[in-house]
Amino acid sequence: MTQNNVDVLLVGGGIMSATLGSLLQLVDPSLSIIMVERLDEVAHESSNSWNNAGTGHAGYCELNYTPQAKNGDIDIRRALNINAAFEVSLQYWSYLVNQGKLPAPENFINKTPHLSVVWGDDDIAFLKKRHSLLSQHPLFAEMQYSENTATLSDWMPLVMNGRNEARIAATRVDHGTDIDFGTLTRHLVSGMRQNANFQLLLNHQVKTLKQDKTGLWHVTVKDSSAKHQKTFVAKFVFLGAGGGALPLLQKTNIPESKGYGGFPVSGQWLVCKNEAAINTHFAKVYGKAAIGAPPMSVPHLDTRLIDGKPALLFGPYAGFTTKFLKQGSKLDLLQSVKTNNVLSMLAVGKDNMDLTRYLIGESLQKHKDRMRTLRQYYPEAKDADWSLAHAGKRVQIIKQCDVKGGKLEFGTEIVTSKDGSVAALLGASPGASVSVQAMLDVMQRCFKDRAHHQDWQDRIKTAIPSFGESLIDDTALLKRVRSHTLNTLHLE
Repeated sequence: MTQNNVDVLLVGGGIMSATLGSLLQLVDPSLSIIMVERLDEVAHESSNSWNNAGTGHAGYCELNYTPQAKNGDIDIRRALNINAAFEVSLQYWSYLVNQGKLPAPENFINKTPHLSVVWGDDDIAFLKKRHSLLSQHPLFAEMQYSENTATLSDWMPLVMNGRNEARIAATRVDHGTDIDFGTLTRHLVSGMRQNANFQLLLNHQVKTLKQDKTGLWHVTVKDSSAKHQKTFVAKFVFLGAGGGALPLLQKTNIPESKGYGGFPVSGQWLVCKNEAAINTHFAKVYGKAAIGAPPMSVPHLDTRLIDGKPALLFGPYAGFTTKFLKQGSKLDLLQSVKTNNVLSMLAVGKDNMDLTRYLIGESLQKHKDRMRTLRQYYPEAKDADWSLAHAGKRVQIIKQCDVKGGKLEFGTEIVTSKDGSVAALLGASPGASVSVQAMLDVMQRCFKDRAHHQDWQDRIKTAIPSFGESLIDDTALLKRVRSHTLNTLHLE
């Protein structure tokens, strides 16, 4: 068995690992970095274009980012934070485009208006109040609101044609985005490979992770084709393997991993085959999630540009699964149950029986049932024009809770060891859209001895002008940054 020393070991070939590796090369090109991917290509799981919504999540259209309390109050804080974090991603991608390290923006990001649509008096009142609150903030100043039939027909003709509702309302932000995260990831990795200190290992799977007394990680990796094993001795390990990150985190046996469990959710899309419909709709139109549905199941009629070809999708339709990865094992959920998380997982299972029943019901739907849901957003949709495609898996976070024993969370979370030698990214949305901010957080927490050095700070500041400052609080900075990124990425 061969043994190799490395500064950074990235586990998983998705957008998170690619972003972290790219940022580390930016601040210190001398770092030796190895990326380990169990499949035969990077970006084949969660980052694959068909396995995610492709939405540049910025809080423009996702109603679940602005929850409404029982007294009617709407909390916009999460939408503000996600929007500001997405602006960080846009800055970094703009820098890489200007440096020639990413291709022309149209290859991976395209302007696609973001709309929220609702009907019914209560939901219309909610959307109007949401717009009023958000549009007062500079981050959302360009959000439009309308109940005018002619305006809505112009914004979303497929949604309006044949509609019977007496009242319908929508908000719109013109500079929303559609992002091909698969293509973006592949270009980031391709750029990293230009550095002689970087190595990509495809068809390799991590088997064990053990830390020695000096703090170094001995990571055993198996070659799936040749059946050979290698051991890497790494100063820092990042577990960015999507749904596979939780089992890997459990292998580390660090105290911070205790109590974490996972609740896997599958996804499916209806894909349109009608070219006329595809060419008529140009927007990401999000509605409200059904009662009992997880946030990742917020329905949307979605313009996509995948591998350069326009597409029209509707979904996602959630379903129950025991797999943590699309190309995973049906035993993933069972194998993730440990003595330190069994109580929290049982508590979540007991408290979320309605969710489980909902997911099972979704997975048993027939084509006519899915089409019935689609027609709420596209009344004139024809059964023959749509076929079903399977999206990726998402593993929602289960955590220990002093009150209930365990709680289910639907966001993303970074788990790091006390010494900062290992980090894992768990959870789902907004995920890829805020990958740059998330990986900057990893660097701040895990490279404390260097992250605050002026050299690192200056290099990050060059790529991300708002680094260390607040886009939520500094309007002048936001205007400068947004003007530059919209121009550079052709999103004006």
